[in-house]
Amino acid sequence: MDFQPKAESKMKESLAKFKNEMGGMRTGRANPQILDSVKVEYYGQPVPLKQVAAISIPEARVLEIRPWDPAMLGEIEKAVQKSDIGITPQNDGKALRLNLPTMTEERRKDMVKVLGRMGEDCRVAVRNDRRDAIEEIKKAGKDKKLSEDQQKTQEAAIQKLTDAYVKKVDEAVAEKQKEISTL
Repeated sequence: MDFQPKAESKMKESLAKFKNEMGGMRTGRANPQILDSVKVEYYGQPVPLKQVAAISIPEARVLEIRPWDPAMLGEIEKAVQKSDIGITPQNDGKALRLNLPTMTEERRKDMVKVLGRMGEDCRVAVRNDRRDAIEEIKKAGKDKKLSEDQQKTQEAAIQKLTDAYVKKVDEAVAEKQKEISTL
């Protein structure tokens, strides 16, 4: 019995979720991922913004939203205003432009703190995945499906995998901190 693939897929999932949340964080530069949480009413259904419009970055701190259907411009504008991104869109009749303000030093420090908490939450999730895998290994040992040596080998492999994923989380946090801190 090999418990490593299942544990690794759970850890991969935790890391992917963290990277997705981290991508939505606002830095000083334009990043289309900050609009991932925006839903637009389209024929009575809330759909992700990127399904009804093209999102581009014409300048370093400007996002441009160009709807596929020009009649949707008003709905998209309302959705962006209602969202929690805190940017008022400028409507030119064909597209919306979002000008991202420069971040203050205080705001950058707050973002780094939030990022640190998110990173720690992800590390905890990875460690929980490790705990679950080790419990399964111990249960298999108790049920005599694994010998003691196999149990120790599996536990060591899971610990090595955990260390690798915690390192990946730390690297992602460090990279994002650098991005937030640079002007």
